[in-house]
Parts: sequence; C-alpha cells; structure tokens
Amino acid sequence: MRIINKPMAEIRPYENNLRINDGALAAVTNSIREFGFRVPIIISADNEIVAGHTRYAAANALNFDVVPCIVADDLSPKKIRAFRIIDNKTAELSEWDNAALAREIDELIAAGIDLSEYGFDLGEFDIDMDTLGDSFTLPEGDKANVEQMTFTFSGEQAELIKRALAAVDEPAETFGNVNEKGNKLYEVVRQWAQLKNL
Repeated sequence: MRIINKPMAEIRPYENNLRINDGALAAVTNSIREFGFRVPIIISADNEIVAGHTRYAAANALNFDVVPCIVADDLSPKKIRAFRIIDNKTAELSEWDNAALAREIDELIAAGIDLSEYGFDLGEFDIDMDTLGDSFTLPEGDKANVEQMTFTFSGEQAELIKRALAAVDEPAETFGNVNEKGNKLYEVVRQWAQLKNL
C-alpha cells in the first residue's frame, strides 16, 4: 500500500455516497487547515472515492489542487462496495473512555487549545463538564491567581462570541494571564460591566 498525490480534477465522488457529510464539513475543513491533510482519501483504480468524501469536499473548500490518496486496486468492485459500509459503520461501534477524554480535554484547555474552533461542541461529549480542570496542576504559588472556566454555547452564541473576541485589539489588562482568548473574553466582559456600572 502506498500513498500517492492525486489531482483533484481526476477524482470523482461515489454517486451513491452513503453518508450525509454536511454537518462534518466545517470541522474537517478546519482540521485540515490546522493540522494538514493527515488521512488520505481512498479511491478505486478508476479514481472513484471509496472512503473520504468529507475530506474531498474539504479539499475543494480549501482549493487544493492535489490530495494524498490510497488506491484500493487490490479490491474487487464488490469488496469496495462492502468496504464503504463497513468503514463507515465501524466508527459507530466504539465508545469514548470518558475519564480519559475528560483528562485529555482538560490538558488541551490548560494549553490554550479550544476544540470548539474545530467545530466540536464539548457539551456533546458524554462527560461531566464540571470535572474539567481537576487534573490541571499549576506551581503552588500560582494556584490562587488562576481559575479555569468551561462554557457550552449554541452555534449562534458561539459565532457572536467569536466575533466579539476577534474585535478585541489589545486587552486593557492581563493580570499575568498568558491565555490570549481568556484575556480577550475578559476585555469584552470588562467593557460590558463598565456599561452596566458593575
């Protein structure tokens, strides 16, 4: 098995695509933009997509000329059709280890990485969001000065908040906080509090 770079113009979607991918497109596009094209598209010997329609659509959205592909030329047409179903279905059969997931998200938050930027609503994970922050440790002298907060927003709320944060040029005060988004959110709230005389 080898990965080849294939011109987008030569690849064609499967006309009976089994999945409705619209809800995942923004997240996959953001992931490819941030991390690169890390999972190849699987195509048949005649360049029809076997697996990877969402990655293909994301590549189109990002104006890619070529994408990495694996050619499944060792599978018969019948096996390719079966593989399409099995590949999509097997992902649904696994479950999250919620304790491990909470620790992972906790550490990402502590590192300033916001998964919501990639289209994920943390509220959709079956974990107790109130536990986030428990595993994040700071040097003893810093603990009193730092408090982590996790919020869940609807899509519309998140868009407004992102626009507000993008409009902040330079927060008035950071109090030594190195988290840029936290500082910008503080600045938005500070200005609102000023208007409300809080």
